[in-house]
Amino acid sequence: MTARDGQERIAKVLAQRGLCSRREAERLVVAGSVLVNGEVITDPGRRIAMNAEIIVAEAGRKRLDRRVTVLFNKPRGIVSTQPEGKQTPAWSLLTPQRCADAEPDPTVLAEPWHCAACGRLDQDSRGLLVLSQDGALARLITGSHQWSKEYLVTVDVEPDPRQVSALRKLRALDGRPILPMQVEPVSERQLRFVLHEGRKHQIRRTCSFVGLTVVDLLRERVGPWNLDGLDEGRWRVVPRSEVEMILTTGDANY
Repeated sequence: MTARDGQERIAKVLAQRGLCSRREAERLVVAGSVLVNGEVITDPGRRIAMNAEIIVAEAGRKRLDRRVTVLFNKPRGIVSTQPEGKQTPAWSLLTPQRCADAEPDPTVLAEPWHCAACGRLDQDSRGLLVLSQDGALARLITGSHQWSKEYLVTVDVEPDPRQVSALRKLRALDGRPILPMQVEPVSERQLRFVLHEGRKHQIRRTCSFVGLTVVDLLRERVGPWNLDGLDEGRWRVVPRSEVEMILTTGDANY
C-alpha cells in the first residue's frame, strides 16, 4: 500500500528511518515517547508526513538502549521459534548457569523475555543462533542478502565433484529461484556452505536434490558473528555498542 498524500502510519515512518521496528515504534508511541513536529503523539494509527520531524524522547531512547541481543550455541533438539507441544525453545536455555559472560545480563534473565530469532535454525540443526529484542536488527539480518551465514555440513557419503558442482550451479528450489550458494569440500564427508538467504531446510533439500543426505548441520557464523569458542548450550550478550555500529552503517562487516 502506498502512502496517501505523502503520509504514512507513524510506526512505519519510524521503522523506515531505521530507528526501531514497527512493533517497537507502536509501543513507544503509546507510551508517549514520540514527538512529531513538536507534538506528542500517542495514537499508533496516526498518519504523518513522510518528511516530518520526529524526536524520540529520553525515556523512549533509554527503552531502546535496553534492548538485548544474544548469541547462543543451539544444541540439536531445541527449537529456535515458538515451541509446539513439549518442544524446548531456545530462549528457555538462557539461564545464569549457561551464560558465558562474567555477569549474566539481568534483562535477559527477566521473564517473560520477548525476543526474535534472527534467522531460524531448525530443530535437527545446531550452532549459532542470534536472538534479539531489537526489531531493526532482526529485519536487517533476515532481510538483507549481504548478511552471509556459514555452515559446516556432514553428509552420508563422500560427495563427488559433480555433486559439488551441481550444488554450486543450483538456481532454483521447488520452482522458485535461489541465490548462488558457495560450497567447498572440507574433508571426506564434510562441506562448507555459505548462504545469503535462508529458505526452509535449504541445505538439506538441495543436498537431497543431488543425492546426498545431511547427517549433521552446524551453523558457524551469522554475518560478523561466529561461535568463537562458545560451547554448545552456552550464550553471551552482544555489546549494545556493537549492535548500534551495525545498525548505523547497515554493514554486517563493519
